[in-house]
Amino acid sequence: MLAFVVGLLYLASERTVRAANDATGSRFVCNAIPPGADPGCPLGSNRVQTASSLEDELRNPIIQLRETILQQKETILSQQDTIKELNSKLARCEAAADDSSQGRSRGQGSRRKEHSKNTMGDLPRDPGETIDQLGKTMQSLKGRLESLEQQQQQQQLQPGGGGGGGGPNVSTLAASFPAELRELLRQRLGNLEGQLLRKVAELEEEKSQLYNETAAHRQRTESTLSALVERINELEKSNNAFKSPEDFKVSLPLRTNYLYGRINKSLPEMYAFTACMWLKSSASPGIGTPFSYGVPGQANEIVLIEWGNNPIELLVNDKVAKLPLSVSDGRWHHICITWTTRDGFWEAYQDGERLGTGENLAPWHPIKPGGVIILGQEQDIVGGRFDATQAFVGQLSQFNMWDRVLRPVDIMGMANCSSYMPGNVVPWTDANVEVMGGATKAPLEVCEDRMFES
Repeated sequence: MLAFVVGLLYLASERTVRAANDATGSRFVCNAIPPGADPGCPLGSNRVQTASSLEDELRNPIIQLRETILQQKETILSQQDTIKELNSKLARCEAAADDSSQGRSRGQGSRRKEHSKNTMGDLPRDPGETIDQLGKTMQSLKGRLESLEQQQQQQQLQPGGGGGGGGPNVSTLAASFPAELRELLRQRLGNLEGQLLRKVAELEEEKSQLYNETAAHRQRTESTLSALVERINELEKSNNAFKSPEDFKVSLPLRTNYLYGRINKSLPEMYAFTACMWLKSSASPGIGTPFSYGVPGQANEIVLIEWGNNPIELLVNDKVAKLPLSVSDGRWHHICITWTTRDGFWEAYQDGERLGTGENLAPWHPIKPGGVIILGQEQDIVGGRFDATQAFVGQLSQFNMWDRVLRPVDIMGMANCSSYMPGNVVPWTDANVEVMGGATKAPLEVCEDRMFES
């Protein structure tokens, strides 16, 4: 291909020179004539103009081809010089590596001679073959570089870094590499390190942003939940007819076995207790059973009852103590009963005054846990089998229980409405009391009602 282009360039140049030399002499111009035209008809000056225009058209492409060929030739020569330089440097590096790994002087000259020869050889004249040859040469150089790197790694793994025969050590091998390669490696490592640091910084920033977004979302969620809770509390208060959770009463107007209230809390095991309540009844004979506590195996674990013409009785583990109380006058009365397992000692309070005490009521018996508290009925089995003749008729309020014996001053404070103490094991709240069978709950301010009665 190159020879063909050179030949064209030569012919075109020779024609141009001849045309210049024969400008003053006679010349022959051959032109194509159409079919049927007279070949003897003279063309005149038109022939000269046609030849001149043809030469002008050919001159520009030929000049461009010549410049292209010269540029390709310079590029090929430059690449050939670069490859020769790389070849010589590789030969020195490989010779140093071979001397270090083998540790023998024998064969060094032959290896150096073999690798110092020109790898390029004679370039072919055809440009296509030249390009193929350059590609093969570059592949060969790449393979020799990889082989040299493997040898260096083996040298680094060997103890002492060198081997026998006085060969060069690792530092000598490192120094034998071209400075351009070392600088290129350092720049590449520096770029990779910079990219890694930037990536780490971006990840840290993303993590910080995510944490901030999560914290803000959590704060918004908590704020929303708090607002919802407040709104729910407001709605509950607006729908609740009671001014406060304890200001209500349970009404049991008939003596039946189906009207009652149930406390939604049970008792723990106790070795003492205090039970207080407000009650109002005018039933006769007897007010019935204000409350009872039954456990599996003992339905009468704790019972307060006035049945028939009998006085009010306190039962603990089905043991009985008669109490000197009188509350069937149709007025509100505050009643408190205390008991302790030590010697079975008990006390009875009415309207803040202690009216009676006793002992030997189920001494050393612990109150069993896990039972059921019923308001207005006496239990024959746990939570049921009520007897209408023992039912309470009247109104109850502020039934509280403690797992200790209260002081007389605390009882007096509740009785004269100077203080209110909710029970620590059974507090009187609307949520803790269920009414069954037609019993009702209604608002009540017992102290104001009591003052109105008096």
